[in-house]
Amino acid sequence: MRLLILGGTRFLGRAVAAAAVSRGWQVTAFHRGVSGTAPQGTASVHGDRTRAADLAPLTGHTWDAVVDTWDGPPEAVALAATALEPGCGRYLHVSSRSVYRDLATRGLSESSPLVDPAGETFGAVKAAAEHAVRSAYGERALVARPGLVLGPYEQPERLVWWLRRLARGGDVPVPGPPDLGVQYIDVRDLARWLLDAVSSGLGGTFNVVSRPGHTTMAALLSACADAAGGRARLHWTPPAAFADAGVQPWSELPIWVPEGSGVRGLHETDAERAHAAGLRCRPVAQTVADTWAWLTTTPAPLPSGGLGPRLEAALLNAADRR
Repeated sequence: MRLLILGGTRFLGRAVAAAAVSRGWQVTAFHRGVSGTAPQGTASVHGDRTRAADLAPLTGHTWDAVVDTWDGPPEAVALAATALEPGCGRYLHVSSRSVYRDLATRGLSESSPLVDPAGETFGAVKAAAEHAVRSAYGERALVARPGLVLGPYEQPERLVWWLRRLARGGDVPVPGPPDLGVQYIDVRDLARWLLDAVSSGLGGTFNVVSRPGHTTMAALLSACADAAGGRARLHWTPPAAFADAGVQPWSELPIWVPEGSGVRGLHETDAERAHAAGLRCRPVAQTVADTWAWLTTTPAPLPSGGLGPRLEAALLNAADRR
């Protein structure tokens, strides 16, 4: 297989490149050369995908598939998709479940209503990019909607956020209830599924994520505490205490989305179509352990993380009073 990755040096793009190289594929990563290097065995072509002239060297080749993980302006997706189409077999665009109009809905499926692609929200941007890919490739397009992606080389930091805090140890207020379901996908499982889709000629739109309830907040955070040294003591605190303190789910307290939230559907999405197409998700403990192993071997020091000692103390006191 001849695979072109638009990116290939960060998180998902890196995972796709590494997995494809391990399969013996010919992998080319097109990137600016400023965010890191592609995995060993990957050929790199430097350029800015927002400039047609920089894409020109890629158009003289044939590709079995292109993998596009871009999350910026949709015009860049349209530009690349159109330019590469004559020599491209299949185009895989990694979108987001943020494209759904009502993220509070449980059981969101691939046919659920989408946001207006003419808007300016992240969901609208991804919806417009999806439209551009389908317009250029038709049945040769595959759109993957993963949502929460965790694992080594994570960006943005979500699982890493918790690992850093729990590594410091001590009493840590964590949002209950412990059995609250968490739906996510390990970056390597997503990469493997994308490459399997290339091999099988799969097209269409898929929610590529674990089944609802694949893990819970308790299982996730307990695995984080264990991986980070076991020095943290988890204090399960009612969600109302976090709300009273002004802590925002997801943005300030990553991964956690309480019941009743306007985006709770991100942890309650129907993913059966992707699982029927071969998606397999590893246990949460493996994702956590491997992410911690990567984090502790990166050149940069391990910085602190969390809500800060004053707010944590207030939350612990609030939990004691309830």
